[in-house]
Amino acid sequence: MKLIGAGAVVGVVGIIIAVVVALISVIAFVASRFKKCPSDKIMVIYGSVGKNKDGTARSSKCIHGGASFVWPFFQAYSFLDLTPISIQVDLRNALSRQNIRIDVPSRFTVGISTESGVMQNAAERLLGLKLGDIQDLAKDIILGQLRLVIALMDIEEINTDRDKFQEAIFRNVEVELKKIGLRLINVNVTDISDESGYIEALGKEAAAKAINDAKRSVAEKNRDGSIGEANAVRDERIEVASANSSAVEGENESQARISQSNAHRREIEAEAERAASVAEKIAEANAKKEAYKAQQEAEMARAEREKSTLEADVIVKQEIEKRKLELQAEAEAEMVRRKAQGEADALRAMKEAEAQGLFEVLSKQALGFEKLVKAAGGTADDAVKMLISDKLQELVATQVEAIKGIKIDKVTVWDSMNGKDGTPATANFLSGMFKAVPPLNELFKMTGMKMPEYLGKVEEAEAEPVKEAKAPAKRSKETN
Repeated sequence: MKLIGAGAVVGVVGIIIAVVVALISVIAFVASRFKKCPSDKIMVIYGSVGKNKDGTARSSKCIHGGASFVWPFFQAYSFLDLTPISIQVDLRNALSRQNIRIDVPSRFTVGISTESGVMQNAAERLLGLKLGDIQDLAKDIILGQLRLVIALMDIEEINTDRDKFQEAIFRNVEVELKKIGLRLINVNVTDISDESGYIEALGKEAAAKAINDAKRSVAEKNRDGSIGEANAVRDERIEVASANSSAVEGENESQARISQSNAHRREIEAEAERAASVAEKIAEANAKKEAYKAQQEAEMARAEREKSTLEADVIVKQEIEKRKLELQAEAEAEMVRRKAQGEADALRAMKEAEAQGLFEVLSKQALGFEKLVKAAGGTADDAVKMLISDKLQELVATQVEAIKGIKIDKVTVWDSMNGKDGTPATANFLSGMFKAVPPLNELFKMTGMKMPEYLGKVEEAEAEPVKEAKAPAKRSKETN
């Protein structure tokens, strides 16, 4: 019984020890997964971290200044460093509102923001990036916004009103930095300069003004001193005169000494006034000279700026207008050339069509003449005779038409009866009119052919007068 009781006690103790070990293991595991966030960091828990209000899955959960349990297998964590980041931004050739390019070297101090929404942007866009990558990303954003701020301000505002300039930089740059989870901590603009010397001219103008104000103040103080001295002399004279009037004895000697003293004093005062006047005139002349020189440099800078503005507004516009007119003229010339080319192509096509048609007509005529020659036995003369015989009726009709239209209203003849063979001259006149029409035989001779015998044979007696008639014409031609 005692042995059994001891074994039971040992079993219970073993169970208790096992439970205690299990509890310690669970506590150690829970403690190892319970992560605390340092004050200079942001703990980003990512993985399965819940959903947003609109039902979409959250990309991460950010914790600053607290602790959270990180579930194994489902979640992981990482840290974002809140240490400020210093970025050197050397902006060169930034264009101001006056179209003057300036250099603005500056140093920006940024850091990861701890605002709820901005901190979430940092977790989504900067987690895992190296410090150099974050600096380059922020520098690109700062350069762009800094150029925008300078383009909206005059150089006088940038140079004199630094508070307004930095306020504009904060307003523009921080809005863009918040989109990637950063905040702007500080801006330090080291110096502002420009290639044209406009800022230097402004500085010289301010220095000349300060010098002139100082010289004017010195002259005013000298004037006050002279007035005080004159008042003191006046009081002295009153007291001396009072003393001299009360002292009867030695009045003449005192008056003589007073006169000598007054004369000497007046000489000294006159010399002092002259020297002061000369110094004042010289100071005023030097001040005006410096002021005129500074004003001249400012006017030269302004003239250069207006010249640049005029070139940008007028000359560039004229160049654009000139190029526009050139392109328009080229387009019109190209249109005219294409139109002329089209008309020439149309005319060439028409002429080619006409030539083709004429070629077809001549080809058909040549083919017809070839067949006609073959039908005439292969002799060209016989073929021509066939053509003439075919057109004989038209030739005779043409001869008849030659005198058909002649209308003789009245013919008056004084006949002396001296006609040939005693015939009246009137008969010879009428027969001569009919002979004026060329006979058929003469038509053949004019063409260099001989009338065929089947059309009639011409007697030699009839042909002889024709020869005699041709002979004088031939002799007349030779004579000419």
